[in-house]
Amino acid sequence: MKNALLAAENTTEQILQKAKFWSIHEHTSINERQRLIINKLFDGFEGKLQSSKWAKICKCSQDTAIRDIKDLIEKAILQQEEGGGRSTNYILNI
Repeated sequence: MKNALLAAENTTEQILQKAKFWSIHEHTSINERQRLIINKLFDGFEGKLQSSKWAKICKCSQDTAIRDIKDLIEKAILQQEEGGGRSTNYILNI
């Protein structure tokens, strides 16, 4: 019973966090590819987000993925994890 309550609390917290995010960014210009990835990040994205994964998930070019990522970084929605180089990872800035 305790585990079920903790799981329900965790799920509710994630839903509220996602709802708050979309409420804050309701007037922010976000394209469909960006919206798809943001929702995946909120819903438990497996592994680390990299531009190559973005391109595969969204079925777009690597250049388009990088443009989308840079746009979200400029809007303070994504941030680059420490490190970098060829395997740069990105996380939600929440």
